[in-house]
Amino acid sequence: MKQLSAINPYFWKYRSRFFIGIIFVIGANYFAVLAPQITGFVVNQVQLHLPGAKPVLSKPGHDWLVASFIHWVETNNFDFEALVAISSLTILLFAIIRGILMFFMRQTIIVMSRHIEFDQKNAIFHQYQLLDTNFYKTNSTGDLMNRMSEDVSRVRMFTGPAIMYLINLVALIGFSVVSMLRKDVMLTLYVLAPLPVLAITIYLVNSVINKKSEKIQSLLSDLTSNAQESYSGIRVIKSFVQEKAMLGFFKKNSEAYREQAVGLAKVESIYFPSMALMIGLSTLFTICIGGMQALHDSSKLGLIVEFVIYINMLTFPVSAIGWTASMIQRAAASQKRINEFLHATPNIQNRASASVQPITGSIEFQKVNFTYPHTGIKAIQNLNLKIEKGQKVLVLGRTGSGKSTLAQLLLRFYDPQEGSVKIGEKDVKEIDSKILREQISYVQQDVFLFSDTVANNISFGLSEKATVEKIEKAAQFSNVHQEILGFDKGYETLIGERGVTLSGGQKQRISIARALIKDPEIIVFDDCLSAVDAKTEYKILSNLYTYLKEKTAIIITHRIFSTFRFDKIIVLENGSIIEMGDHDALIMQNGYYAELYRLQLTEQEKELEENNLEN
Repeated sequence: MKQLSAINPYFWKYRSRFFIGIIFVIGANYFAVLAPQITGFVVNQVQLHLPGAKPVLSKPGHDWLVASFIHWVETNNFDFEALVAISSLTILLFAIIRGILMFFMRQTIIVMSRHIEFDQKNAIFHQYQLLDTNFYKTNSTGDLMNRMSEDVSRVRMFTGPAIMYLINLVALIGFSVVSMLRKDVMLTLYVLAPLPVLAITIYLVNSVINKKSEKIQSLLSDLTSNAQESYSGIRVIKSFVQEKAMLGFFKKNSEAYREQAVGLAKVESIYFPSMALMIGLSTLFTICIGGMQALHDSSKLGLIVEFVIYINMLTFPVSAIGWTASMIQRAAASQKRINEFLHATPNIQNRASASVQPITGSIEFQKVNFTYPHTGIKAIQNLNLKIEKGQKVLVLGRTGSGKSTLAQLLLRFYDPQEGSVKIGEKDVKEIDSKILREQISYVQQDVFLFSDTVANNISFGLSEKATVEKIEKAAQFSNVHQEILGFDKGYETLIGERGVTLSGGQKQRISIARALIKDPEIIVFDDCLSAVDAKTEYKILSNLYTYLKEKTAIIITHRIFSTFRFDKIIVLENGSIIEMGDHDALIMQNGYYAELYRLQLTEQEKELEENNLEN
């Protein structure tokens, strides 16, 4: 239950709705308990018209409003028919007032719960945006989505219905018990005797429900992750004909969830029969004990009717104890899962003194060592590299040599365990992350496009709305402008999830346009031309050579761009620089770079011969 204390600030934020809602709940239940008192009075008056009836005096203990009504009726000496009619209309009036108060009760408390749900989802999404790259590598997308949707919905059931029914229960039981004690203390104690047994049952079952709820939510996250991965990778599943295997895997997870959910339902099923049994016993005690009293004192008849009505009124609230307790336990389990991520602290945070000045100058890696925390893989080892402002640097190396890690350290997706990364003599840790990333364009190896228009995907990184001319210019530089014009709606064409409606080359070039439109100080291309043909690659590189004239550029790739003149070329192996220099110097070294260059020349010559033979 302590997990739910995280919601207290929301209750305080909407305190006006909350406290007004409580007043409406109390008011609705106050008018509810008046009807049995008037009914008891009418039943006693009916006895006066029965053969051999004895005079029945109005018993003390009525609520002041009912007492005022009885005094008014007795003072005016209404005949029997008029008394019954007036009493009936009064009960109807109380019911109408109660209905109106219940309407406003829901308009305050339930609407409050929707506001809290809205705020919670926004808070979780905001927290997700703050968490670092390592967090997303260690947590599945399905689990993240489930906590923000399913778990928040369960918490809303606590902030709305559970709170409302709990207040309703306390108010109605309070009013009813007070009214009953005023009339007959011993009969009230007999009627309420089964309630302690009910409380023990609730306590024992709740502990089981809490554990099962946590397990169910965890299994639901696994199920959601499984489904999300299957939908995203449906083309891979179909191409390898693994539909049956994936269905079996999903069924296995689904079966585990079903077993736990059915187990919880079985535990919860104890509640309602228990409630019905306790209510039945209370009603039985009322009729048996009250009936024996009525045999000796006919004035007890109205009291019995009044008590039976109270018991029936308490049927739903008391039976809702189990439901309410179940909602609270489920909400506590869900809030615990939400708190795990809300209280997570990102490893990458801005310092209080972080600079917000535009970045400029050289880039320098000084004795950098970096190991990925989630895998233990040592990606960078004692790396020293200086890139002057405006230089174009080519980074080569085999898969896993640490090329992409350089870019991620530069953008401060990670911090090195040893050494420093500097821009313009200033450590990136001392630069505000927002300012740093605004002025560095990063074209990732794994291209990601949003389910939006082509124009919005290209202008995604801009804080202001981009003009059509600016968007088209960026697309022209990345050599994708003419292909976009060929789409049905041009730049307003909607592309599918992750750009599924586009080819690999088109996605890469749109992502390049997205990087260029920012007009950054530094630009990093991470193997972003792997899906384009040689002719298109040549055109893009020619355009980039013009665009990057005054900018610092780092191009990470597996192959050599012979048409692009680089100021510096570095070759990485196991996170360390094994070769560094310009093209001519590295050819003279006759190492990895020279071997790769000769291999590419041989492949180009073969392609040229094949083309000549075809022509």
